[in-house]
Amino acid sequence: MNGKCALFAAMILTAPVFAQEPASKITVDKSEIARVLPYTSFAPLVEKVAPSVVRVYTTKTFRPQMLPPEWRRFFGGGGGPEGKEQGLGSGVIVSADGYIVTNNHVTDGADEILVSLGMDRKEYTAKKIGSDPGTDIAVLKIDAKGLPAVAFADSDKAKVGDIVLAVGNPFGLTQTVTMGIVSGVGRGGMGITSYENFIQTDASINPGNSGGALVDTSGRVVGINTAILSRGGDNAGIGLAVPSNLVRAVLTSIREKGKVVRGFLGTKIQPLTAELGDAFKLKTLNGALISQVTPGSPAESAGLKGGDIILAVNGLKMDDGRTLKLTIGGMAPGSDVEVKYLRDGKEETAHAKLAEMPVDERTAGAGEQPAPKVSNILDGITVGDLDGQARNALHVPAGMKGAVITQIDPASAGYEAGLREGYVIEEMNQQEITGAAQAVALSEKIEKSEKVLLRVWSNGDSRYVALEKK
Repeated sequence: MNGKCALFAAMILTAPVFAQEPASKITVDKSEIARVLPYTSFAPLVEKVAPSVVRVYTTKTFRPQMLPPEWRRFFGGGGGPEGKEQGLGSGVIVSADGYIVTNNHVTDGADEILVSLGMDRKEYTAKKIGSDPGTDIAVLKIDAKGLPAVAFADSDKAKVGDIVLAVGNPFGLTQTVTMGIVSGVGRGGMGITSYENFIQTDASINPGNSGGALVDTSGRVVGINTAILSRGGDNAGIGLAVPSNLVRAVLTSIREKGKVVRGFLGTKIQPLTAELGDAFKLKTLNGALISQVTPGSPAESAGLKGGDIILAVNGLKMDDGRTLKLTIGGMAPGSDVEVKYLRDGKEETAHAKLAEMPVDERTAGAGEQPAPKVSNILDGITVGDLDGQARNALHVPAGMKGAVITQIDPASAGYEAGLREGYVIEEMNQQEITGAAQAVALSEKIEKSEKVLLRVWSNGDSRYVALEKK
C-alpha cells in the first residue's frame, strides 16, 4: 500500500472527515485528523531529548585462562598476555554540571570510561561516582558545564498504552530513536536484578541501547533502558527499563552519600504458592510469607516470626515478597513502619524502626527463595537428633531445635521435593520440633491425603514446604 492509499484507509474509518459532496469536491477536515492522529511527527521531541543521550565507551583488561600444564613450556608457564575488551552503551545527562546515568552492567569492571556527546562526538573521560547492582544503575561524572540535562517523569503514572520513545546507540548507530508503547508496568521475578520493577516496552531496543532513555511524549525520561528478553539476543519486542522514580532515588543516594542506602527490616521471604495457601488456610495468596527472621533485626524486635504473612506496610498493600522488598528498600534507615500481618488466621499489627541494609543482602535476609514442590512426607526419610556433632558438622545456629534428616531415599517423593540429608526439620504443621522422636510421632498422626506444612533449615536459610501424605 503506497502513502496515498494508506492515508485514504485511515480516513475511511472516520466518517466525519468527509463532506457529503461529489468525489471531485471531497474535502478533508484537518481538525478531525488532528484529533484522531494527534502526533504526525516526533521531530521536535527528538530534537529536545537527543542531545542529552550520550555514548559510553568502556575498556576492560582481561587475562586469558591459565593454560594446561602441558602447554605452559611453550608460553612461558603463564596464562597468556593480557588483552583489552571494549564495550559500548548509552547514558543520559541528568545535570548540567556533568552527572550521567547509565547501566551498571555497561561500566562494571571497566578500567577506562569515555563519554561522547552530541553529533560532533566530543569525548570526555568519565569517573564512576557510584553504582547499584541491585537496580543495574551507575552514576558517572565528566568535567563539563552547561550540558543539556533531561527532566524526569513520574514513572508511577506510566500506564499500559502510553506512547514512548527509546533513544540510544544500538550497534554503534548514534542517537537512534525508536517508537513504541508501554507494554507493561511493575515487571519482576525475572532474576535480572535484585530490585525489579521494570517498565516493559515494545519500542525497539538492541545491544548498545543499555543505559539510554525511554521518554514520554513530553520529552521526559520515564525509564532507563536496561534489558531485552530475546532468544537470539536482538530485539524481539520485549524491552525493559528501570522506572525513573527508582533511578532518581538511586541517583540522589549516590550523589549525597556515595552509595545506595536502603531500609532493612530483616525478613526472608518465600513465594506463597497454592499449596502453602492451603496449608495456611488462606483465602487469597496476597501477602509476603516470612520464612525466617534475621536475629537482632528490626523484625525480630517487632515480634515478627517465621510463618507470619505480611499484608501491608504503612497502609500500603503488599501483594508479594517483591512488593515488600521494593517498599522497605525504598525507605530510609530509621523510618518507623507499621506492619500488618497474619498469624494463625488473625490479623495483627507490629511497629518497627528500620535499620540500614547490610552490604551482604544474603546475610541480611533480603532474598526471596524458590517455591517448593508438593510431595509425600517422611516416606523414605530417616531423622536423628540435633546433637553437638551434627550441629558442628552442619553449622547449625546455637539454640535452634529440630530433627535432622540423616538419610533419604533418592527414589522417594520427599527427595523429589528437594529435601536432602542434613536438612533440619524445625516445624511440622506450625508445631515446633524439638527432636527426632517428636518428629516421628507427629508424622504418624498424619492421615493420608492430609495437607502438611514443614519448615526446614539448610545452609543458613529456613523455608516452608507444603506436602501431602498419600
